[in-house]
Parts: sequence; C-alpha cells; structure tokens
Amino acid sequence: MTPKRLLAAGGLGVAATLFMAMLFVPVLFGGGQFVFGGGAGGCVDVAQAGAQPAAATGARAIPADYLDLYKKAGGRYGIPWNVLAGIGKVETGHGTSNLPGVKSGENYAGAGGPMQFLDPTFKAFAVDGNKDGRKNRYDPADAIPTAAAYLKHNGAPRRMRTAIFMYNHSWDYVNLVLDWAKKYVGGDFDIVQSNGVECQDNDLPANAGELVKRIISFALAQRGKPYVFGANGPDAWDCSSLLQAAYRSVGLAIPRTTFEQWPFGVKIDKGKEQPGDLVFFNSGPGTSANNPGHVGMVIGGGKMIVASCSACVPAIGVKPYKRANWIGTTRPLARKDLKQKVSQLAAQ
Repeated sequence: MTPKRLLAAGGLGVAATLFMAMLFVPVLFGGGQFVFGGGAGGCVDVAQAGAQPAAATGARAIPADYLDLYKKAGGRYGIPWNVLAGIGKVETGHGTSNLPGVKSGENYAGAGGPMQFLDPTFKAFAVDGNKDGRKNRYDPADAIPTAAAYLKHNGAPRRMRTAIFMYNHSWDYVNLVLDWAKKYVGGDFDIVQSNGVECQDNDLPANAGELVKRIISFALAQRGKPYVFGANGPDAWDCSSLLQAAYRSVGLAIPRTTFEQWPFGVKIDKGKEQPGDLVFFNSGPGTSANNPGHVGMVIGGGKMIVASCSACVPAIGVKPYKRANWIGTTRPLARKDLKQKVSQLAAQ
C-alpha cells in the first residue's frame, strides 16, 4: 500500500539507480553520529532503535507546534523525529504550503493533509494523536503520528530507507528527506539500511557452474531493495521480475510473470532441484496447485533467493523453499532453446 503519488513538492527527476555493494557496516554511536540499522545488502548489525537525536540550529525553521509533534511521534513509534520532519518539509513545508490538498481538499493525485496521505491509506493507519475522538488527515496532531505508524509498518527504523521509499516510490525523494533530516540535527546523522540479510547467505553454491553462479549473484545483489508488486527494477522488484532480471543479466530470456514462468521451464521432481532452478508456490489470489502465483530461485542447501512481499523482513532475501505450499520446480536451462543460447554465448 502506498500513501501517495509522485513527489508533490518539487519536480524531481527519474529515481536514481541504487546498486549496493555487499558490505559490513559497523554501528556507530558517539560523537553525535546516529546510525540506524546494519549492513545494506550484507551482514546485519542492529543499532539501537528509536534513539532521538538532538535538534540543531536548522530545526529552528520548523514551526514550534510541528517540531513538538515530530518529537512526540518519534518517541512513541521509535522513528527519529528528524526523519518525520524531513518528510513534513518535503511534502508541504511543515503545513505552510498553499498548494491544493494541504489544508483542505486533495491535490491532483488525491493526497491531502500536511503529510500528504491518500484517504484510503490514511484510514488504514490513522492515529488519533490528540485524543479528540477524531482521526483527521488535515490535522498535524493526527497526520504526523500516522506517518510514523506507516513508516513503522514498512520496517523503520531498521529498514528506514525502504520505509521512506514505500512512502513515496522515488530514491530521489528518499535522499531529499534524509538530506533535510541531517540538516535538522546538524549533519551528524546517517541511515544504514538493515534488511535481515545474514552473512552466511552470501556464499555462492560450490556445485554450480559459472553461468548459474552469475545468475544467483545478480539476484543476491538485489537484497536490501524493496518488494513492489509489478516493479521491474532496478530499485525494486517483485518475485518474478527479480528472476527474469537475474537470467537476463547473463543474456538469457525467460518470461516476466510467475504464471508464464511456470510452464516455461522443464519440470523437475522434488528432491532433484539444483541451483538456478525455479521453485513455485500456491500463494496469492486466484492461484492453485496448477497455477502457482509465487516463485523463487534455488541457491542450494534447501534455500532460495526470493522477493517475498513488501512487509516481509527481508523483502528480498534468502529463505527455505521446502514448505507446505511448494508445488513444483522447473529448470529453464534444460530447455533446448536456452541450451543453444548458452552455447552461443560461450562461443562469443
């Protein structure tokens, strides 16, 4: 669920491509620097959640009532108050904008209020912040804690960048919000994303060929990015687009959707699956044992790399595939046309 539309406060360009290297990033506290989370796309080292940095000179530009609300909501939901302030600044200048949909009505995309929520999303997460018996998206006393609740729902503070991305699907937006968040605390503030990615899942399967290792390596490198249904990368994926892109990274074409991928590969008996095979699940609306709606890719040891769901931790990660709704396995590389393509690529 997305609360909003394209960025309303300023015409940002196309979202920047994020390709995160697999790093171990230590958690830092002290010297005024706040780091939330662990290694982006790599090992997890969880920082103190909910720490509230001190306001700096730049925060004086925030209206006093809004600053108080940001701090109260931050403390209540464990979200750094300056991140909430960054969102409030980018969206509506802390409610001071005179654009449509800020104080009443809606903008061109249906968003309203100082934190710019679509009405259905606000209703789903609405908080009665001032305990007046009403939940009003135009009242900052309700809208600001609702924004905090929505960020929390999407994984903040451990997955802060993902949570902000889910608020507005643009990495430019994420970076702009965090730029303001830094200014409000004097610059000593960093977000280090943690997505539940474990160190032991970094190894490629020893029994796989170099081509399969390259396919799996591409998929593993996408850990730390969000799941968005219908997304085709590079900043977000769904289950089938991740695997299509992994195969495409080595010059091989497989279909886009799970429903198309299921009949595409050669069926493999359970227990005989190999790294690079696709594993299918009876999961999702309208699916069945003959029409699976979810897919992952075997990496070995009973595990798969999979883009699971927007609220999953990790959204894209390594998980077991031997579960009750696993209905079958296919091997795209066993198709005659893909074998020929592999031979052509090897000869180049």
